[in-house]
Amino acid sequence: MEDVIVLYRPVGQAELDLIRAANFAKFPPRLPTQPIFYPVLNEDYAVEIARDWNTKDAASGYAGYVTRFRVQASFLQRYEVQTVGARRHQEYWIPAEEQEDMHRHMVGPIEVIGEFHGPKPGGSD
Repeated sequence: MEDVIVLYRPVGQAELDLIRAANFAKFPPRLPTQPIFYPVLNEDYAVEIARDWNTKDAASGYAGYVTRFRVQASFLQRYEVQTVGARRHQEYWIPAEEQEDMHRHMVGPIEVIGEFHGPKPGGSD
């Protein structure tokens, strides 16, 4: 079996619903204002985004989920790892038009490995 790289993707509620609708086989297409798909290289960074950003964002449904998935290493060789801030903040920048190709190189399903919820609008948790 070919080498695979484990990646993580923090998502909000709407994105998780679309992943579930796709039977955990692919991520939803990027929106026109989102030209890049950003999977991250470590779980801690994904948790930080899901817990600290998604739970405070109305567009994320005040929920953050950490997903884990595997991609064939040969596919990822065409991309450089990008460090955005701290050394552990590493991610790939995959152009939106290449996302379907990434899906063809995924090994196994997308897994949900973490879940965080922020306060609901109106003050109830």
